[in-house]
Amino acid sequence: MTNKTPPDRYALVGHPVEHSRSPLIHTVFARQTGQRLTYELIDAEPAAFETAVRGFGAAGGKGMNVTVPHKEAAFALCSRSSDAATAAGAVNTISITEGALTGHNTDGIGLIRDLTVNLRQALAGKRIVVLGAGGAARGIIGPLLNEKPAELTIANRTKQRAEEIAAAFGGTVLVTREFEELALVRPFDIVINATSAGLKGEPPPFPSALVGPRSFCYDLVYGSSDTPFVTWAKAQSAARAVHGWGMLVEQAAESFAIWRGVRPDTKPLLKQVPR
Repeated sequence: MTNKTPPDRYALVGHPVEHSRSPLIHTVFARQTGQRLTYELIDAEPAAFETAVRGFGAAGGKGMNVTVPHKEAAFALCSRSSDAATAAGAVNTISITEGALTGHNTDGIGLIRDLTVNLRQALAGKRIVVLGAGGAARGIIGPLLNEKPAELTIANRTKQRAEEIAAAFGGTVLVTREFEELALVRPFDIVINATSAGLKGEPPPFPSALVGPRSFCYDLVYGSSDTPFVTWAKAQSAARAVHGWGMLVEQAAESFAIWRGVRPDTKPLLKQVPR
């Protein structure tokens, strides 16, 4: 006897989204865990974001992932938010229950799991710099602070946005700098790119001084091959530079667990894209 109940609907909303591998990831997770669902892509410019989210919910959608440039707008839109989302002021996962929107942020836990479990990078006592001060950066600052680094620098083209994030989190290990000020510091242990620098063909606007032969460089952006930031980091003789495929998979697994109550195994997907 066939199940005539339609599968639950989920989606990724962002601008642009056509490059996303999230549908593949969630399809694999659903097959692995025996869940019936569909996952689609919704391209919405900022002016159309709220309409897209509420329309998806009104049509029976159960949940959405949120990507650039909407993570901060998603936080403002949700009537309730998790502690992680509230601390970040940014949402990348929405649960929809009878039209009510609950916001979560799984970016931070996804990054930490990829760095510490998959890539075996210790973060405690390290000097870490996060490049960028947008929604992507907001989602990872709290979890990085929880790992007890010796110093966590937030660097941005303009210092004001970095200072806003630092003020929200507080703590004596947080430092803010403009990109050009990084030319005056010694190389960092961990360099995390939370910008879209280089994706339009321009060279990343970061001083080479922030990377040394012992630096581990991580790009939140992922690709089927080296991203522009990874290429740049390797050219600066970094010890290792990787793109964010593992973070994407791990944060997706956390989203899936929130929606479906079961956490899938990420190992098979992690092996699909070389880093």
